[in-house]
Amino acid sequence: MITTIMIIVFVLGYAAIALEHPIKVDKAASALIIGGLGWALFAFSGVDHHTLTHEIQHHIVDIAEILFFLLGAMTIVELVDAHQGFSIITDKITTNKKVYLIWILSVITFFFSAVLDNLTTAIVMAALLPKLIKDKETLWLFAGVLIMAANAGGAWSPIGDVTTIMLWIGGQVSAANIITAVIIPSTVCAIVPLIYLSFKLNITSSKLTKTTHYTSYQQKLYRLVKFLKEERGIGYRRISHILYEKNYRSIRTNSILKNNYIYSIYKKGKIREERINREFDSKIENIKYIFKYSD
Repeated sequence: MITTIMIIVFVLGYAAIALEHPIKVDKAASALIIGGLGWALFAFSGVDHHTLTHEIQHHIVDIAEILFFLLGAMTIVELVDAHQGFSIITDKITTNKKVYLIWILSVITFFFSAVLDNLTTAIVMAALLPKLIKDKETLWLFAGVLIMAANAGGAWSPIGDVTTIMLWIGGQVSAANIITAVIIPSTVCAIVPLIYLSFKLNITSSKLTKTTHYTSYQQKLYRLVKFLKEERGIGYRRISHILYEKNYRSIRTNSILKNNYIYSIYKKGKIREERINREFDSKIENIKYIFKYSD
């Protein structure tokens, strides 16, 4: 009876996690409720004290390992972010089309996951995505695809996933065998969703809007101003001094970039960004087929 109730609690809780946004209940709260009720029901299932203590200690160790790993990984990611390490990647990505962007990020994720591991790669890409995408729904879509790419990339490498690492260390599999046997299925798992989304995503094009192209210096300067303004919440006057310390100067006078000029850079850059990122739904209609027959 208790076991049946535990299964029902797990299923209902898992459904609450999956339906987080429609029911507007944070998944962390659902997970904590599942865990608390699950252990409480297990304690009243008639199990002896020794077994209960052993099981709790065993699972606490597993949870602690994951938490310490996440704390370390997130600390490194935050340090990289604070020193603008992600700009090395974002500065190289100049496309305005969602289809191209999702393919580029998925390929990067697929191979990063193979040399790091899928969880670390997912954390890094989750921190990188908000730097490139501001629309919430698009961000969720890209995040879901990148998680699939991270899992697919980690599956074919002996160091890409905790499971494959343990099997490789234990001698159950060799590096050469797991790569040759799994790389093709992993590639298929990563590519199939991308092919589907390539036809589904809306067309985003800057050709329909008159925009001036930024030089690499202007783009770098705008991204730095935007980062300091939006991510760090720093005022224009303070940004002016920070840029001066980083050896940014006015092109014309080689002097400090004053706060009114910083304001102009930020506002004009935002207007340009909004114009470039306007979305246009693709539509095909009134197609005529003409067949000609000749004797």
